[in-house]
Amino acid sequence: MTDPAKVRRHAERVRELVASVVRSQIKDPRLGMITITDARITADLRDATVFYTVLGDAAAQASTAAALESAKGMLRSTVGKALGLRHSPTLTFVLDDVQDQVKHIDDLLAAARNADAEVQRLAAKAEYAGEAQPYRVEDEDEDADTEDAEVEATGDEEPRGGDRP
Repeated sequence: MTDPAKVRRHAERVRELVASVVRSQIKDPRLGMITITDARITADLRDATVFYTVLGDAAAQASTAAALESAKGMLRSTVGKALGLRHSPTLTFVLDDVQDQVKHIDDLLAAARNADAEVQRLAAKAEYAGEAQPYRVEDEDEDADTEDAEVEATGDEEPRGGDRP
């Protein structure tokens, strides 16, 4: 069983190494403005996934993906030597679409805000369908008089004091 802290350290080291090599050693003109955002490595330290973002449109993203794919062997050997592991981890590059997800979430939040504002606007003009108080409310004085009349009519009042038979 591999220690999770060791796996995290190796993943962080993979991220740093790939970023360094991409910045300094890869001279491919297809490589765009790239940022290595994260790296994850499996518990057996055999497979590493490297996440990256590219500044630009879809064409820049596609050309950067091709450049990374062609430099994968050099990157893997550099990472393997630097980590000092028995087996160099295989590298998989994944475009990190965080910016697209952020934009999508912002759009959803804006739509929710607009819907809430519309509900508030409609609620401000709303009126009751019937009366404001739909339940019948009796005065307290009428309640007391009604109870006394019921007791006299039925004679169900219990005797007070020591008049028990």
